Amino acid sequence: MFGLGPAFLFIIQHRLPVGLMRAGWQPWLSVMATNVAIAAIVATMIWLVGVLPFLLVQLPIILLAASVGVWLFYVQHQFEDTKWVPNSLWDLHEVALHGSSYYDLPGVLRWFTANIGVHHIHHLCSRIPYYRLPLVLRDYPKLGVIGRLTLGQSFRCMWLVLWDEDQQRLVSFHEVGQRGALI
Repeated sequence: MFGLGPAFLFIIQHRLPVGLMRAGWQPWLSVMATNVAIAAIVATMIWLVGVLPFLLVQLPIILLAASVGVWLFYVQHQFEDTKWVPNSLWDLHEVALHGSSYYDLPGVLRWFTANIGVHHIHHLCSRIPYYRLPLVLRDYPKLGVIGRLTLGQSFRCMWLVLWDEDQQRLVSFHEVGQRGALI
C-alpha cells in the first residue's frame, strides 16, 4: 500500500489502456495521447536537467504522492465501522452513508485533497462539487458524525483487512489469530 505498489498502479497500470480497448477507440486514444504528453514533458525535463537530477526529484514525489493517493481511498472504505452487505440487501443510501467514511482531516489537508474526506456524501450524491461538500456538512450536521474518522484514528485502519461476518466489521489478521488461539 506504500511505496512501489501505488507507484506501479499510477505509473504503469493506469497508463496502459488494456481494459479500455473494449469500450472503443476514444478512451484508448485519450489515454495514449496523455501518455505521449507525459513522455514529452519527461523527455524535456531530462534534457534540461539530466537523468539523475530528474529522478532524484521526481521519484520521491511520485512514491509519496501515489502512496498518499492510495491511502486516501483505502481508508475511506476500510475502516472498523464500515458496512458491507450482500447484493440482495444492498441499498444505495445505506451503503453510501455507512460503507465509506467521513475522513475528518485538518483544514490544510482538506484543501490539498479537495475535500476528498467527505467521501460518504460523495457516494450519496456524486454531483455535489468538492467545494460544496463542507456546506452540506454544515447544513446537515448529522452527516458529520456518520463514519467519522480522524487522521489519528485512520492509522489503525491499516491493519483492518478481513471482514468478520459474525461481528459485521473489519478485523486484523492479528485479531483473528488471537481469536483462533482461544478456540
